[in-house]
Amino acid sequence: MARVISADKCVACGSCISECPVEAISEGEVYTINADACIDCGACEATCPNEAITEA
Repeated sequence: MARVISADKCVACGSCISECPVEAISEGEVYTINADACIDCGACEATCPNEAITEA
């Protein structure tokens, strides 16, 4: 199961991008996670200050 980013909570602060070991997160107005690349390690979820990242 991959992680997902809530469009309502994401403020595109960038804290999650540097934590992803497989570069599965894409920048944008709201960040997105490539489910095929995500290894479900949870590193991004742990660093999100807005709790915008959850398990899918």
